[in-house]
Order: sequence, then C-alpha cells, then structure tokens
Amino acid sequence: MNKTYSELILLPTFEDRFQYLKLGGLVGYETFGPDRYLNQNFYLSKEWRSFRRSIIIRDNACDLAFPGREIFDRIIVHHLNPLKLEDIELSNDCLFDPENVICTSHCTSNALHFGDDKVIIRLPRERTRGDTNLW
Repeated sequence: MNKTYSELILLPTFEDRFQYLKLGGLVGYETFGPDRYLNQNFYLSKEWRSFRRSIIIRDNACDLAFPGREIFDRIIVHHLNPLKLEDIELSNDCLFDPENVICTSHCTSNALHFGDDKVIIRLPRERTRGDTNLW
C-alpha cells in the first residue's frame, strides 16, 4: 500500500497519523550496510536541501503536519514510503514527490522507524468541566 500525504492530512488526530505511518521496525534495510553512503549523499545534496525547505514551509514545521505540534529543534523530512537502494541509484520520482514526505520531529521519526511510540511527546489531555482525574 502506497501511503500519501493527501490521505495522511485527512486523519483527525496525531495518533491516527502516527499509526498510518508506523513502520514497526521495518526500516529500509536496502540503504544500510556498505551502500549507506548513497543514502547519506542524497540527503546532503543541494536538491534535497531545497526540497526539504519547501516541505517544512508546507507543513508549517509541525510534527506530522499536525497544527499545534510545532517542532522547535531538529526537523526531519520523512519519506512516507521507505526508500529503496534503486530509488536513489535511479533518481526515482518518489525521492522528491511532495506526496511522499512529511515533517517529523526526531523523536517521532525514531518512533515511526523502530515502533516505540512511548518516546512520542504527548500533549496534556484537555480538561473538561467536572473532570476530577489527575493527569
């Protein structure tokens, strides 16, 4: 299933967006090992940096493009569909497709890749009238 930005931003909660993107530990293993330098060279390229800047502007520097979840430290532009080695070698369109990327915080990126949603920063629960439960 190909995930898309258009589908993602229709999801009403941050948690729904996280579940939609979660990889469950299935990192794009093709880019690791001796070929990892290709992946790293790509992310250092002038084209990627320019594209990345436009995505940060599009998402208002918000984690998973969710309003109110501004990222104040390191912003990662995350590919919704993990890249494969051949995507980089062949310069496939998916590399620079705005439908295939989203802004994430470093914590959210790690949680997406490694499946540990405990590291995600949770916003305080909204209080309601008569609510006597502690956070």
